[in-house]
Parts: sequence; structure tokens; C-alpha cells
Amino acid sequence: MSSYVVEQNPQAPASKMSSPAGLRNYYFVRAGVAAAWVGAAFTLGKASPLAAAALLIAYPAWDAIANLIDVSRNGGVAQNRPQAFNVAVSGITAIAVAAVIGSMNAVLGVFGAWAILAGLLQLATGVRRWKSFGAQWAMILSGAQSALAGGFFISRSLGSAVPGIADVAPYAAFGAFYFAASALWLLLRRGA
Repeated sequence: MSSYVVEQNPQAPASKMSSPAGLRNYYFVRAGVAAAWVGAAFTLGKASPLAAAALLIAYPAWDAIANLIDVSRNGGVAQNRPQAFNVAVSGITAIAVAAVIGSMNAVLGVFGAWAILAGLLQLATGVRRWKSFGAQWAMILSGAQSALAGGFFISRSLGSAVPGIADVAPYAAFGAFYFAASALWLLLRRGA
């Protein structure tokens, strides 16, 4: 559920800054990808262990790519340290999920640690950028909820029940909701 937000910095080149319309479109893309992932998780992922494994690796990998796009469009690493760190955290998470894919309890534990870190980074980014851009309430809520969900994932991963991809899908569904809410908020607020 990590975020894509714009910080308006007068010292950054104009070509590096996203417009409200660009940000809105980006949020819609993030919402669409998350929604498609949820649909695939409940269909392909539940039917095929191989598809479930691919989807579980792809989710944090996509988050790394999305955060990299955000960093590159919004002034680079120096101006976006939390999201730059999130690129690394999400990339490492995709590798870690691939390494432990044989144990769904371990996968859920990795997802839990990632959800906590990514959520806190998203929360920090939303709070930091609220003053300069506004419209960050959904990203702040999403970050806080992600951190809480991570704790829940970790506690479930330590149990005796074997989780499945359907245990992760609601997390992605909430991400889709928050990105869609942010996009709609920008659409209504800015008329973008």
C-alpha cells in the first residue's frame, strides 16, 4: 500500500515534478494494479500454487518499481528518502518472499515485516508532504493501517494454521481502495 505523492519544491526542475493530473493518474494505476492483483489472487492464486508464488513475489516487486517511479519523478533520492528506502525494502522483500516461498507461514511473516516498514515509510511521506501538497489523508491512513496489518500478519505467521494467498489479498484490496480514494480526492479537489 505504499504511496505516490508530490512535493512541490521550487528548487527542483519543473520537468521532474508531477502535475495533480499526473498524480491522479498514477494513483488510478496503482489502484488498478492492486485490484487486478486481488482478482488474480482469488482466482489464479487459489487454483495454482505456482501462480500464488508468482503473485506473492510480484506484489512487493511492483511496489519497489512504483516507488522508484515516484522518486524519479519527484526530485530524486535526496528529496524522497522515505520512498527511496521503500524501493530497497520492497525489492528485498520480493527476494525474501522468493527465498521462503515453500513455507506460507514464512511468506506471511515476511509480508508482515514489509507491511510494517512500508506502512511507516508511507505514513512518514504522507505527513511530510501534507503541508506542501495536501490531499494526503488517505495515504496517511493507508500507511498506519499497513503497519497494523503487518503486526497481524506476523502474529498469524507464528500460528499453526497454514495461511494462503487469500490471507494477503485483503491487504492489497485496502491498498487499491486507498489509492482510488486518493485519485478521486485529487480529481474532485483539484479538478485535475
